[in-house]
Amino acid sequence: MATCYILYSEKLDKYYIGSTEGSNEERLKKHLTDHKGFTGKAKDWKVVYSEILPDKHQALTREKHIKSWKSRKMIEKLINNNW
Repeated sequence: MATCYILYSEKLDKYYIGSTEGSNEERLKKHLTDHKGFTGKAKDWKVVYSEILPDKHQALTREKHIKSWKSRKMIEKLINNNW
């Protein structure tokens, strides 16, 4: 099992889309640590959407699909289940 997830930072007013084979909680802890990556810019990330998929490949494919939208409106529709 794997997960595709969307994080939101109120401070940055930005979404982050990712995937993991581990738990969302453990992955979120890594995003909240001090690091130089995109999510290192804020410490208020929270999971606003997650989707369980059968394997890492499908989770990564779903992550890339959502990122390809390049549309905040579409991401927010997905989060709000208005798809």
